[in-house]
Amino acid sequence: MKLEEYYAHEGQNDSVVVELPKGSYVLAFRARAPGLTEPARRVGKDDRRRAAPLSIEHPSNRVWVWAVVVLSILLAAALVVAVREGMRASARVAVPSAYRIFWSRFVNRSQQPWVIFSNGSFVGRPETGMRYFNPSADSGALILDHYTGVGEVLAVHQLDLVFVLLNQPLRVKRGSLVSLDDAKNNDLIFVGSPAENLVLLDIPGTQEFVFQRIASGPRNGDLGVFNTHPQPGEPEMFLGSPASKPTTEDYSVIALVPGIDPARSVLILAGTTTFGTQAAAEYVCREDSLEELLRRLGVSKAADLKPFEALLHVKVTHGVPVMTDLVAIRKRGG
Repeated sequence: MKLEEYYAHEGQNDSVVVELPKGSYVLAFRARAPGLTEPARRVGKDDRRRAAPLSIEHPSNRVWVWAVVVLSILLAAALVVAVREGMRASARVAVPSAYRIFWSRFVNRSQQPWVIFSNGSFVGRPETGMRYFNPSADSGALILDHYTGVGEVLAVHQLDLVFVLLNQPLRVKRGSLVSLDDAKNNDLIFVGSPAENLVLLDIPGTQEFVFQRIASGPRNGDLGVFNTHPQPGEPEMFLGSPASKPTTEDYSVIALVPGIDPARSVLILAGTTTFGTQAAAEYVCREDSLEELLRRLGVSKAADLKPFEALLHVKVTHGVPVMTDLVAIRKRGG
């Protein structure tokens, strides 16, 4: 221990001894009894030569060493106490029941769930103009795959905040780097639609609300959500703002589906634009909206949560989702 080492050498003649009792973080001070210092011994020429540097030490140097030792111990003790108090405070934070129910499939595993964010392929350059890669027209063109929408970035941030609360670390990976083995062996949370998160095209996905591009007409090329089993009063296709105009509304999907391995779970959070994707993630990361979703599903405990697909209508102002409504929901078997 540093204090014992100090009093065995530089501090052997100090009249006051500072001690840190074992198992305690409180310093104790005591006066040294007379006659307990180490007796002087006869030194030879060689000893004097080795001891010579000590003869020029100023008394203030010993005070400085003592102060550094004491302050170091106090700092270490304070850090230990602060960490313990922080851990106790974290333990006292109550996790809302809606979070425990909805995210139960992703926090009760030995492996970390993966968050897979979209990074669609583009051609062109940022300074001259970029567009999505078209395999039929852009063969051999330079493909850029390192661009991701701001909605996906904010979605990953929201998910991270929730999983910190749940004390469950996440692994984040971009879609173009995910293999089918990865998809088979892990619980996955997809951020972004199959139009950009292409691995979603190769694994079981949505069946009720399917992302499709319009093939003809004035909205040709626009991405929408196809309603495979319209209920009374529901349209067959849900379309947000035209791609040629500023985005003021969007549609997004929240879907909990089985993975390639049915023992695994896949959650899809995706909009027809990056703003819808952000809105879908925020919806399952807010306590009030998550409670609404569970209520509409008729779920009150984790064991009751089964695969489902939900459709959201999103109002967007200046690139920010400002209002999100749950407009349709479908339960799936299994």
